[in-house]
Amino acid sequence: MKVIVIDQKHGQTKSLVLNRWARLALSICLLGVPVVVSYYGYHFSATRNADFYRDEATQAWMDDLKSQRKEIEEIRKDTLAQLEALTLRIANLQARLLRLDALGHRLTELSDLDDGEFDFTQPPAMGGPIEAEAEDMQMPDFLQTLDNLTREIEDKQQQLELLDFLMAEQQIASESFLSGRPISKGWISSPFGRRIDPFTGKLAWHHGIDFATGKTGVDVKAVASGVVTFAGEKQGYGQMVKINHGNGYETLYAHDEKLLVKPGDIVKKGQVVALSGNSGRSTGPHVHFEVHKNGRVVDPSSYVHRTSR
Repeated sequence: MKVIVIDQKHGQTKSLVLNRWARLALSICLLGVPVVVSYYGYHFSATRNADFYRDEATQAWMDDLKSQRKEIEEIRKDTLAQLEALTLRIANLQARLLRLDALGHRLTELSDLDDGEFDFTQPPAMGGPIEAEAEDMQMPDFLQTLDNLTREIEDKQQQLELLDFLMAEQQIASESFLSGRPISKGWISSPFGRRIDPFTGKLAWHHGIDFATGKTGVDVKAVASGVVTFAGEKQGYGQMVKINHGNGYETLYAHDEKLLVKPGDIVKKGQVVALSGNSGRSTGPHVHFEVHKNGRVVDPSSYVHRTSR
């Protein structure tokens, strides 16, 4: 094989004679270069496509992760909000239970019940065998149970408040109910009504009952709860205490040796308000006891002999 090379600049030509091995090498070069170029071009293109698809898949995964993180954050916020709401409801129920315990303790005291029968400082005694079919409480069941418990507590609270009000009213009525004697011991030395005056010897009207005490310094007790309207010296009565019990009733305790209350004091039934004496127009140690109803003097004996409510 002969190859002619022409030099265009100088116009000269050269001839090259290729033997069989040279021709073979040239053929291999001419045919191999396109194959090699095609091969590496294919692999380069495949690599770029693989990188492209890999980047696209990675981006899709990252988008999915971002979306899942957002959903998890929203679920977390919703869960925290629900927990806060449940915490507030439970705190409200606890406050109501404490109030119910206080009401129950107060009613126990007002009713004079045995402390061991209704002890509101201890949890209620409960028990029973284990049920084989017992199940864990699910969230909807838990919320429903919480709602039912709230309604029950509201009902019980209203009932206890009403009972507390009624018992308080009953206690007030009982405390303000006139009954009993102003002294624990002693005898009636002068009844209510017409009598012979011990100083003049003439018939006169006695506005109260005299209880002889035999000595001075005996406790004089209020026959009902009320407010002290007078405590001091009064002509004929000596040292005396006057108590307003409401509903038009007043009581008077006279001829005392010492007064233990002052005007404006609130006294309870059975409270000692004075010590018996011989002050004023008196012939000896005693307590002059009067009852006034709507401004009029009435016979105290009906109140002295009736029983307490």
